[in-house]
Amino acid sequence: MSVPIESAFQFCPRCGEANQSPASIPFRCAACGMTLFFGPVAAVGGLIVNEKGELLLVRRARNPGKGRWGLPGGFVDRGETIEQALQREVIEETQLRLVEQILLVTFPNSYDYHGVVSPVIDLFYLCRIDNDAEIKLARDELDHFVWTIPTAGHLDNMAFESNRRAIEYWLGDETPDMSRTQR
Repeated sequence: MSVPIESAFQFCPRCGEANQSPASIPFRCAACGMTLFFGPVAAVGGLIVNEKGELLLVRRARNPGKGRWGLPGGFVDRGETIEQALQREVIEETQLRLVEQILLVTFPNSYDYHGVVSPVIDLFYLCRIDNDAEIKLARDELDHFVWTIPTAGHLDNMAFESNRRAIEYWLGDETPDMSRTQR
C-alpha cells in the first residue's frame, strides 16, 4: 500500500515525538517546533532527438515502471545544477554526451518508492548529441532503446505520466533550433 510522504511521518525526526496531525502539510512537531514542508524534489528528463528528428525512448529494467518506456533522466543530486544532473543521468544511462540542451517544459509528477509517494517536479530538456555517438545502456536500469516518432502505443506504455506529457508537448509544439521541422 502506497502512502503520501506526509502520511509516512508518524514521529518527529528531530525529537521522536508522535505526530499529532498525521498527513498535514507542513509537518509541525508540537513538542520541538520542527517543521517539514515536503516540497517536491527535482528530476530531469532528456528528449534526445537524432538527425532524422526521431526521439530516443528507453525501456525501464526496474521499478517503478519496469518494462515501460521513458526518457533518459533521473533525480537531481544535492549540489548540482539541473543541467549537470541531466548530463550526468544521460551519461549514466546511455553513455551519450549532450552537445545541446534547451529547457522545453516542466510538469509535476509523483514517485512511489517502496510505498512512500513523494512529489516531484520534472524539468524536460530538448537535447542533441553527437550524431556518431553509440548508445550503451546501463543494464541495471534500462533493457532496450528505440529511435522513433512516438506512437499512441508508446505513449500508452510510458512509465511516468509527466514523460508522456512532455513527449506530447514536443510532438505538438514547434520549438526553436531542434524542432520537429528537422524531419
